[in-house]
Amino acid sequence: MLVAVTVAGVPTAAQQPKKPNIVVILADNLGYGELGVYGGGILRGAPTPRIDSLAAEGMRLLNFNVEAECTPSRSALLTGRFAIRSGTYAVPIGGEPDGLTQWEITTAELLSAQGYATGIWGKWHLGSAEDRMPTNQGFDEWYGIPRTYDEAMWPSLDETKSMWPSVGTKQGWNAKVVHPQHIYEARKGEKPRQVAVLDVDRRRTMDAEITSRAVEFIKRNASAGKPFYAYVPFAQVHMPTLPNLEFAGRTGNGDWADCLAEMDYRTGQILDAIKQVGIESDTLVVFASDNGPEATHPWEGDNGPWRGTYFTAMEGSLRAPFIIRWPGKVPSGRVSNEIVHIVDLFTTLARVGEAEVPKDRAIDGVDQLDFFLGKQEASNREGFPAYVADRLSAVKWRNWKVHLIWQESMYASPQKLPLPKIINLLTDRKEEHDVAAYNSWVADPAVRIIGELEASFKTYPLIKLGTPDPYTPPKPATR
Repeated sequence: MLVAVTVAGVPTAAQQPKKPNIVVILADNLGYGELGVYGGGILRGAPTPRIDSLAAEGMRLLNFNVEAECTPSRSALLTGRFAIRSGTYAVPIGGEPDGLTQWEITTAELLSAQGYATGIWGKWHLGSAEDRMPTNQGFDEWYGIPRTYDEAMWPSLDETKSMWPSVGTKQGWNAKVVHPQHIYEARKGEKPRQVAVLDVDRRRTMDAEITSRAVEFIKRNASAGKPFYAYVPFAQVHMPTLPNLEFAGRTGNGDWADCLAEMDYRTGQILDAIKQVGIESDTLVVFASDNGPEATHPWEGDNGPWRGTYFTAMEGSLRAPFIIRWPGKVPSGRVSNEIVHIVDLFTTLARVGEAEVPKDRAIDGVDQLDFFLGKQEASNREGFPAYVADRLSAVKWRNWKVHLIWQESMYASPQKLPLPKIINLLTDRKEEHDVAAYNSWVADPAVRIIGELEASFKTYPLIKLGTPDPYTPPKPATR
């Protein structure tokens, strides 16, 4: 007979409850109006039954907010800090270091310290130098690209395709001048390895490769009884929006719809793997998007009832799909219009994994776990500042938006407003009517949000864009 002996009532390791698994699936440039459960699906040329079912089994947010572009959103997701703090509000030009400094602490680092296996498959976009790749920021393994998918088009635009054939001038991409981008594979403690050149053919196969590796990771760690954090940033539907050849022509509605169908299928493969190994009730799954819809022709996305696309502070840029499922924990079929921001996932997932949030830096994310679990109807967030690059462009508070800088699309020039423009988002989803004349009181909570933010900048100085490693934060200014 085997007897488990405890000391002073403390359970043995074998008796400790296993920490929940965490899976975060992040679509790329998936607009608010794309999925069936958000009013898209068949209206966008392809039903999304697997993602719609995920929403029915969990909670769906109508007011989940992200940053205005890819790198800032991914930075906010993984650090719990607005990108303006981390120097990740844009990608620097001119050879300066890009991405997160090694001083930043990611969700993967927090969970790894709690005994989690951690993996990422897909786009990183938080550092392209070898010492700033995912396996230097808490991930045990990675397969994907360090930057972005539009670079897949470079090899198709080489200088043999002359722009001026009449004079023989070659103006296209030259691999000797600008090196091609690569797909990488890496494990913690090892040098990242280039697997292949990123071109349009590999762009088509990326989500199949991403998914198969994520599924293998899930099954491997489930078999070992080890809790895991799987971060799966899909390629779809970032431009060039090209489907896997297995899906090309499947919907009959063009490449974009085929890509939507593929993304739904890949999501289903991950959900099936979780079910097959019997860990559904022990696994929290998040499905979200990093940005508003794609804005590049001919791959334009759909922002649903909202206005604008990424690179702006319009609602079509800020609001993105968000679904969370945790059987037996998150009530099924729940829908909420409460404000949640992507930074909140850092703090919330830290609590799920029993990790302590860092106290030596500004953390903007708030813990939303009780809200997700249905223990409270209200979110723990009433508003947030909306930056576009390093410009404070708007403030959201409850159902109100205060615009400080006006920019309707990524192709328009930002215009600083002489007076703030106040929008009631419950009655004006297209943000067409300024109601500041009789709702000027809304400026007060907006100013409070700005004041608290700027005060925190003095206590915790901002990291400048392009800051190299090693980074040591300066001591706060004293009076």
